[in-house]
Amino acid sequence: MRTRRIAAISAALLMASGLSLGQASAAPTRATTAPCDDTYTIVVGGTWSRWWNDRFVGNIQQHVGYPDDIPNGAAVRAGVNELNRLVREQRGACPGQHVKMGGYSLGAAVVHVWVSENWRSFDNVNAVLVADPKRQGPPGGNGSTQPFGAFVGAPLAGTDRNFGNVPVKSICDRDYICDESAGPLTYPDNHNKNYDVDFNMDHHNDSAHEQWWNGAWYPW
Repeated sequence: MRTRRIAAISAALLMASGLSLGQASAAPTRATTAPCDDTYTIVVGGTWSRWWNDRFVGNIQQHVGYPDDIPNGAAVRAGVNELNRLVREQRGACPGQHVKMGGYSLGAAVVHVWVSENWRSFDNVNAVLVADPKRQGPPGGNGSTQPFGAFVGAPLAGTDRNFGNVPVKSICDRDYICDESAGPLTYPDNHNKNYDVDFNMDHHNDSAHEQWWNGAWYPW
């Protein structure tokens, strides 16, 4: 019953936007040449955003474009591949440069998966995850909090903290997308309104390894 309810909610959201599960439009990434000094900051927006309108602000060198119309595993995989291409090209040109990556909502899942898959082979990097649908919680626990896990497909499906030695800052504030216990009525208002300060990448340092959950700080 719960799986059917989740599927119905997801299908309704897609129908309301005029989309179907078979559709996805590509959002090409703007090529940016970044200098090798200071931190290279790269960000990934959420569903229905574009790299030119992903809400992130601050000293950002790269906004990632990917097919973000459909919140499913295929979109996340495309985003991970593009993020990986961009950061490795930059690292090849600037071997000693620190990389700070940020993601919101579906984009947070992209960054989350990238870290899980690449922490063994890519160092000097940290991540900021805002409203991460793959967040595992509650803080201090290991329970799944993903409301759409049975419906969206891998690698978006499932929750974990497989970050290895990468410093990760995870932020979730009374939001159904990253905390099922918040309830579906918190979407879309809380999901869209509770993170304004968190979109400023200059607000996050390069070594933060912590959780912010419902306005309170927790260690990992």
